[in-house]
Amino acid sequence: MEPALLPSGRQSDWRTPVLVLAGCSGAAAAGVAQLAAVLRETPGTVTIRHDLSELGEGIVHRTVRIGEQETATVLELAHGCVSCTLRIDLLPLLCVLAARESVERIVLELDPAFEAEAVCQAIENIVVTGVVGRVDGPAGRDVRIEAVLTCVDARTWLADATGEDTLAERGLASADDDRTVAQVAVGQVDFADAVVAHGNTGDPLDRARLGAVLSRLVPEAPVAWIDDIELLDSADVEALLARIPAQSRRGRVFDAHAPLLRGEPPLGAEYGIALVEFAASRPFHPARLHEALDVLFDGVVTARGRMWLATQPNEVVWLESAGGGLRVGGAGPWLAAMSPSELEQADPTRRAMAALRWDEHFGDRDISLVILAHDADPAEIRKALHWALVEDDELRLVERAPERVAQWEDPFGEWHADPCESGEPTGLPIDGQAKSPRGEAK
Repeated sequence: MEPALLPSGRQSDWRTPVLVLAGCSGAAAAGVAQLAAVLRETPGTVTIRHDLSELGEGIVHRTVRIGEQETATVLELAHGCVSCTLRIDLLPLLCVLAARESVERIVLELDPAFEAEAVCQAIENIVVTGVVGRVDGPAGRDVRIEAVLTCVDARTWLADATGEDTLAERGLASADDDRTVAQVAVGQVDFADAVVAHGNTGDPLDRARLGAVLSRLVPEAPVAWIDDIELLDSADVEALLARIPAQSRRGRVFDAHAPLLRGEPPLGAEYGIALVEFAASRPFHPARLHEALDVLFDGVVTARGRMWLATQPNEVVWLESAGGGLRVGGAGPWLAAMSPSELEQADPTRRAMAALRWDEHFGDRDISLVILAHDADPAEIRKALHWALVEDDELRLVERAPERVAQWEDPFGEWHADPCESGEPTGLPIDGQAKSPRGEAK
């Protein structure tokens, strides 16, 4: 069947829409459940939830609801992990449901251990095999992401997003999952097309500060402020979804070279909340950078961006932090370090932007970071990062004697997580479940 034509002549998307609901534990998870319940009232809507609380034992509880009908299934996985749950059960299930004419919308009620970004990436890229009557291919061939809707507890989200607890310490993941609550809390909001902030903070200033953070983290995402989540109804949810702008990401995963500031967020300070931009056309000295990064652990919600390390001149280094934890990983080569054939395959937009700032000696190599601070002095952040840059005499070595620069101390020689124990680099790779699609661990 050919897709229908819209009045403009464009083809409509016949794929079944998928609405992704995300939220951390506690009240935020209760908000996700309430959202799923009210959405289920609309005929043709199916909700899916995978309970991963027993994932460490290889057990996943899956619940599928259509109206008043509920089907509960216990899945036993030979290797209990989030990615296996996606690949073995969720993705094939999406394909099966999408083939049913009675299904008009699928709602994914994500367990807190699921990350919406990873789910959307899997839908788009992982090949689903073995579904009867269907040619093997990604689930994204049959479904599309309508929107990602994140619930936050207005009373606790900022504390969670700036803390150091791991999911395992909160009882939300297995002991070998090293993700932090802050990483998940920030990631859920950063990837959202719309946000439901519920719970009465009791202090208008606290709500204003949270609003200032959200407007800078996801400036295009509409926010619904609800004191009592149980009063939310389907009309409220549909009205919120209707406010999502047409250009919203809707499940798209951006790489390391996408704009770091999306949607024109406020650049001025408000209630102590501020975005700090840091750019440089010379590299970081790795040892000084390792010391300077402490400035990102206190009073900072999140930091992210591209870095140029003097000792690793060919590699784009991606930095991403949330609360008291930070991860660093490789994001592929600089354009200037690519072979002619690799350069031909590079993204045209990236090449065009790089051409505007191309340096005769260093090509497209540069540093571009964005830091969202909530209780830190932007001037102190800039000062610490500027101190970590190579000095003029060091820059001459970078240009003329790279073999000598390669001998400098480099705590980032093995990608690792911070903060380091006893001030020493841990050498820990980024965990497969926690790894950002913008940066691959070595």
